[in-house]
Amino acid sequence: MQFRHDNERNDMGTITKALEMLGYFSSSQPEIGLTQFVSLSGRDKATVHRHLVELTKNGILEQDQKTRLYRLGSKILRLAAVREITHPLRSVAEPVVRRISEQVGELAHFTILQDMSAQSVCFYDPQIHGTHVHYNASEIFPLHATSSGLAILAFGQSDIRRAVRELSLRTYTNKTITDHAQLDAMISDVQKTGFSFLKSAYDVEVSSQAAPIFGSDGQAMGALSIAVPNVRMYEGRDGALKKALSQGVHELTHAIGGVVPPELATRWEHNV
Repeated sequence: MQFRHDNERNDMGTITKALEMLGYFSSSQPEIGLTQFVSLSGRDKATVHRHLVELTKNGILEQDQKTRLYRLGSKILRLAAVREITHPLRSVAEPVVRRISEQVGELAHFTILQDMSAQSVCFYDPQIHGTHVHYNASEIFPLHATSSGLAILAFGQSDIRRAVRELSLRTYTNKTITDHAQLDAMISDVQKTGFSFLKSAYDVEVSSQAAPIFGSDGQAMGALSIAVPNVRMYEGRDGALKKALSQGVHELTHAIGGVVPPELATRWEHNV
């Protein structure tokens, strides 16, 4: 019996390690070769090759026969379609994100918590200004350096905050929060107001305001954010952004079957 349990654990570990390979793909790195996978993963070549072969055999990856580079396979498209049809997220979020974006005249986006990072679901930019925020929808955003991440940390499950405290926080700009005590203080402030704000913490030229999106358990599962070039983030503008975000949070949280905590809803009703 013990032998079977050990084998099961080993099998699950192998599956996890194989699936971790998918996380190395991005819009700037859409194709990766075996040698690069070995370097990125820190695993031996034989193990990495075995994982790549299995992922390719199952349609999760494809290999270019000329370059021998791997890319994401078409099966992911079907799985994504099944997920959206059965548990729609992007389709219900896009109208809300677009309305907020047009209301404030800036880029708005919705991200969800995924593997200790914030992953983009959708965004919209009305592009009515000459200066725009560059937004990469395939990018994985750090929790400690983005307003979306701070909102998720403040209202998400406590084990997420504990896990972040164990991390060495990466620096993106000279405004990035890398001190854990300072990060805890900012999270506390966000919990009091329901809004997070960061300037030049991830992108030196961008300010962002965000608020949490809640799941059915009342915990933050994502965040709604508005990104503004610093040149347009003038004093007093945050009031209009907060108002748009609070409206969007109620609408989107309700659309996905979530619940905004009553105390937060009351706070926004009286202060926004």
